[in-house]
Amino acid sequence: MHGMHLFTSIEGRITRQPFWIALLCLSVPELVAHVALGERWSSIVSLLIAYPEFAVFAKRGHDRNVPTWVAGVFIAGAVVFNLITLLGLSGPMTNPTTLFYVVSIPVGIMGLILLVDFGFRRGTAGPNRYGPDPLAMRQPT
Repeated sequence: MHGMHLFTSIEGRITRQPFWIALLCLSVPELVAHVALGERWSSIVSLLIAYPEFAVFAKRGHDRNVPTWVAGVFIAGAVVFNLITLLGLSGPMTNPTTLFYVVSIPVGIMGLILLVDFGFRRGTAGPNRYGPDPLAMRQPT
């Protein structure tokens, strides 16, 4: 699978290896923006990479036979969180607002669950409704 498809399409399945590589590639710019430029710039970068992140999570979810909407809910929550931060509605990090907690806690919990499920568990063996098993496609016949 080439890079453009990995970051632009929600079709198909990917294994854990491209999932982790893509996640690393998408996290580095956000982390650099956060450290070098601050929270608001980090939120802008996060909003810019929201769709590629959705595409990666959707395809990895497909390998686990998880519907696309699950990745969509997670990314939508992350987008809302970043918009709240960008608009200054989260308050200072020393004293966050209630809105910050109402959005960040569920998004954080869901993110942790998806990271463990998608990042460490094997995909569905054999074909599923999202396509053939990507591990079976790599093995010689």
